[in-house]
Amino acid sequence: MFFVVVSVRFEKYGLRLHPEKTRLVRFERPGAKPPSGGDGPGHFDLLGFTHFWGRSRNGNWVVKRKTAKDRFSRTLRRFSKWCSENRHLPIRDQHLALSRKLRGHDAYFGITGNGKALALLRHWVRRIWRKWLGRRSWKTRLTWVRMARLLELFPLPTARVVHSALR
Repeated sequence: MFFVVVSVRFEKYGLRLHPEKTRLVRFERPGAKPPSGGDGPGHFDLLGFTHFWGRSRNGNWVVKRKTAKDRFSRTLRRFSKWCSENRHLPIRDQHLALSRKLRGHDAYFGITGNGKALALLRHWVRRIWRKWLGRRSWKTRLTWVRMARLLELFPLPTARVVHSALR
């Protein structure tokens, strides 16, 4: 029934539902009586975020969002690829580019409730950057002590929530 109604509305604007990409997801507030054979409130991925139910600071049930796992791992792969291809650049140029990329990531994924994922991304970007800087030369290794000094001179921007989620 739902698909028929939505299909008719979409056709009015010349749009169609993709049969393989469209599905109904059970997503009701926890505590609601699940239908027979139900397995809880569920979660779903949409637009790079995993939407799930959680408690607010007041104890009310709210829909929360965090970066989807596939988007997070894809972002890390892209950072690693960029660092490997550009490790020959001066550190100042690498720092500027990485900072720009992190701020761009925050511009999209920086929403209320996603701060942990943003901070975790910084952690992994530091590790990736150290790995590829350590491979610039066969003479010396880049220890974490030296990397800490480098990060004091060229700090990566802190994780920043840019958008407040509308309630």
